[in-house]
Amino acid sequence: MTGASTALILIGLFLVGGIVSFVRQQMPRSLIVLLSLGAGMCLVAGVLRLGVWN
Repeated sequence: MTGASTALILIGLFLVGGIVSFVRQQMPRSLIVLLSLGAGMCLVAGVLRLGVWN
């Protein structure tokens, strides 16, 4: 596991925690969707950088 993939996965998990917090605070749905997209992209990029598919 490289440093970049680890960083992306950790950032994605941090953003997932933010999503949970924003849902509990009843923030606007558009903000939650935007944060969800960012978290999803970070997690997918981190997993793809692992190179387990090659």
